[in-house]
Amino acid sequence: MADDRLDTRSHIRATALRLFRDRGYAATTMRAIAEEAGVATGNAYYHFASKDHLVQELYLDVNRDHAARVRATLDAGGDLTSRLRAVLLASVDAFGDYHAFGSEFVTVAIRPGSAASPFSPASAEARELSQALYREVVDGATPAVPEALRGELPELLWLAQLGVTLFWVHDGSPGARRTRALVEGAAPLVGRLVRLSRLPVLRGAVDDLLGLVRTVRA
Repeated sequence: MADDRLDTRSHIRATALRLFRDRGYAATTMRAIAEEAGVATGNAYYHFASKDHLVQELYLDVNRDHAARVRATLDAGGDLTSRLRAVLLASVDAFGDYHAFGSEFVTVAIRPGSAASPFSPASAEARELSQALYREVVDGATPAVPEALRGELPELLWLAQLGVTLFWVHDGSPGARRTRALVEGAAPLVGRLVRLSRLPVLRGAVDDLLGLVRTVRA
């Protein structure tokens, strides 16, 4: 019986992700998902509390794809700039199939209390998977990132990825050319700022920034 429930859940999940990709968020209702999957609407709600929770499954798939795309790069080492550039560009590629409906997902994600928000409790698994990539970016960089920044930088880089994704949603250029140019320009800036943070004249500003991040997070 447990295996049957798991199979049904997996089938509903796969159907929903296909419909999100093919039809978009707004046109993919829970009723449409249930009908396409050949189950009762109540059964779909039994496995997933809302459509927003199914969006989380999409996020998980994208983040797993993202992690697979950058595995070789992260294992190979390199400086912070090259590692960050590769991971941000791979995030654009991982989201690529959903570009036509990106604005719908953003609209849902910024709604207060939405389970689809990247900051929601429902997003914890996808968020932690994505942030783990940026911990690897930081921890594996050579030369080493200054110790004062090492703990907070992965989350800041993840927030930067959210900003890049928002820019990508509104980027109508062929192959997301403008978004890729943004990444190519921003990654060296981040690398340079991290290197400069070693200078005594900037340590106070760095400490203030990290203090602000901790205050906002609390």
